[in-house]
Amino acid sequence: MVNIINKRKTQHIALCLKRYNRSKLVNDFNNYQFEHNALPEINYYDIDTTVIFLGKKLKYPFLISPITGGNKIGRKINQNLAKLAQKFGIALSVGSQRSALENDNFISSFDIRKFAPDIPILANLGAVQLNYGYNIEECQKAVDMIRADALVLHLNPLQEIFQPEGNTNFYGLQKKIENICNKLNVPVIVKEIGYGISYDVANRLYQAGVKIIDIAGSGSISWSCIEAQRQQNISIKMAAKNFKNWGNSTAKMLKILSNNFKDITLIASGGIKNGIDMAKAIAMGASLCGNALKFLQTIYKSEEKAEIFINEMIFELKTAMFCTGSKNIEELKKAKINFINNIT
Repeated sequence: MVNIINKRKTQHIALCLKRYNRSKLVNDFNNYQFEHNALPEINYYDIDTTVIFLGKKLKYPFLISPITGGNKIGRKINQNLAKLAQKFGIALSVGSQRSALENDNFISSFDIRKFAPDIPILANLGAVQLNYGYNIEECQKAVDMIRADALVLHLNPLQEIFQPEGNTNFYGLQKKIENICNKLNVPVIVKEIGYGISYDVANRLYQAGVKIIDIAGSGSISWSCIEAQRQQNISIKMAAKNFKNWGNSTAKMLKILSNNFKDITLIASGGIKNGIDMAKAIAMGASLCGNALKFLQTIYKSEEKAEIFINEMIFELKTAMFCTGSKNIEELKKAKINFINNIT
């Protein structure tokens, strides 16, 4: 099983870099527009982008979303991402640690705390594994393995359906997630992997004790297409085409969840393509914004390209703050933003 997982991770990296595996759905942030402030009454160089997340100060409200782990390529990627996150003062989530829990030889793939001693690092497991033998012991081990500040439990039913080795028993997971929330010594974050967290799911997670949700909506990778390329079953391969554009948009779900769950910390990821999207997401209720694909694309080529991407995001975020008269993140949350397409 471990060899299968590692082979799958290697395939995932290669397939994620293929443009034809992108969803044609958008994140819907293009349907929102800031009201421009021509007299901001602030000095651009005084703008403060710092936030507190999981008790730690971040220079920017940015998260490197889960990408990979559990193989040789993943180890190098994770190490480089950790150095990058430490340098820029942003948060980092590792990919699923299942391979390392099942074989100690792969723990080194996630051994990144030494490269990033000061930032929030998030552990990661598939929530469905709670129906396949995992319990609080495995969750705590994943956290301890990387001295994590929180544990991400990711939800991925559509991916599992198309995955050749998929685990498709999602029955009773809410109660098991509640048990982990009650017993784990760090906060639990629940995220989708690219199809969005709906109001109903968010409400059930809230009832289970989850206080941090990563929406991870549509607008980036289509996991049904990626897994279909690993499938031998022709019918499933063909069906993937009809699910390529499945999912809830990040902006739409962010609007709904922020209006209904005032005491849940929301992370906006899924098609966040630039600093303007980030600024809009924060103004709409997100505390952090995440991106995985762009980091994979850039870090795979060079650390310098990844740094250029972050600097571009930072400049765009600060420019949006400047042109809305927001001298810090709290003021950005109150910036005037117009809904130009009547999204409900």
